[in-house]
Amino acid sequence: MKRGGVSSADWGVSYSPSHICALKNSSVIMSCTYTYPTGHQIMRVFWTKGPLQEGVELPDLSNDPECSQRLQYLGDEQQNSTIRLSHVTLKDSHEYYFRIITNKDKWTGYPGVTLTVTGDFDLQVESPERVTEGDSVRLTCKSSCTLTDRATFIWYRNSQPLTERRDRNNELLLQSVRREDAGRYSCAVHGHNHISPAVQINVMYPPKSVSVSISPSGEIVSGDSVTLICSSDSNPPAEISWFKGGTFVGSGRIYSISKISSDDSGEYKCRSINEHGEKYSDAVTLNVMSVRCFSSVAVTAGVAAGVGVLLGGASGAFVMYICLSRTMKRGSAVKEISDPNEDTYTALELKSTTSDLYDTLTTVHPRAPEDSCRTLDPQSFSKHENPSINRKMLQ
Repeated sequence: MKRGGVSSADWGVSYSPSHICALKNSSVIMSCTYTYPTGHQIMRVFWTKGPLQEGVELPDLSNDPECSQRLQYLGDEQQNSTIRLSHVTLKDSHEYYFRIITNKDKWTGYPGVTLTVTGDFDLQVESPERVTEGDSVRLTCKSSCTLTDRATFIWYRNSQPLTERRDRNNELLLQSVRREDAGRYSCAVHGHNHISPAVQINVMYPPKSVSVSISPSGEIVSGDSVTLICSSDSNPPAEISWFKGGTFVGSGRIYSISKISSDDSGEYKCRSINEHGEKYSDAVTLNVMSVRCFSSVAVTAGVAAGVGVLLGGASGAFVMYICLSRTMKRGSAVKEISDPNEDTYTALELKSTTSDLYDTLTTVHPRAPEDSCRTLDPQSFSKHENPSINRKMLQ
């Protein structure tokens, strides 16, 4: 029995591919081209399977009861021959040969096509190492077996099918990638339970949605502690810088000011920057109020609302706490109070406010002699035993 790939210039068989790994229950296509000597007439050509044994005639696969119902011949059978073997099983793992019989001789193309059928195979997703927002990304589902029948692939993101459409190509193309495309990708072959290990796709993008929040919110008074927080959406995480006006004042996501003063008033903003870009937040304004309070004593039967806080005491004496702000405007109802040890502040001049109110504060109605209460003299009130009623500045 003559056999060989190319043993002479006249005989020859060439296989493509020469090695096939197929999944159980899939279809396999085996193909070859062949030549034979001039003057020979083709009597018969067919595919057979090994092992080859000297002196033993190999059977035509069309007559093999194990595969005859699953075999289909393709090609013109003049210069090439192609067969499809469907629903392959583990028993189909053999070396397959093309056999030529002419009116003068016989020839077997050796070595042939090696077919390995497996029920367990490895799948792996290949992806780029770096993915940036806006890129086009191609993922490839690789198998330890060469799938010759154009198997149908199914793709998953975060264990959920990407689409109802099944793809006969083992590649998944993500065009103009967005942040929402990030996730864990895996693939499978339709009809098989095996799913590849997941590959993480991490989409990089420049800072977005940069903003500043202030804690605590509301009015800020001199001496308070204030925290500014910069929020930013970016990948990879951005570096944060803080600016007051156009001057750099700090870095980090949180910028804290302890014992804030009026010098800290101004506009603040943060800058978020990574390797893909940068973005500034809108500016926020800090207005720091300087507030001082002092106590005063009045002997009265009542005071109109809006002047201060009156705390009642014995003998009709009241302590009035008046808070003064440097931001108060001078008007017809204010006058300056100067203390050599303090800053200059403004206070309400009650007499110029309303005559009724002033008369109420300055007129003392003596009580009956049997009443043990007595009228307090504001000028001597500093001698009172209770130091908290002394006229002083409350910080």
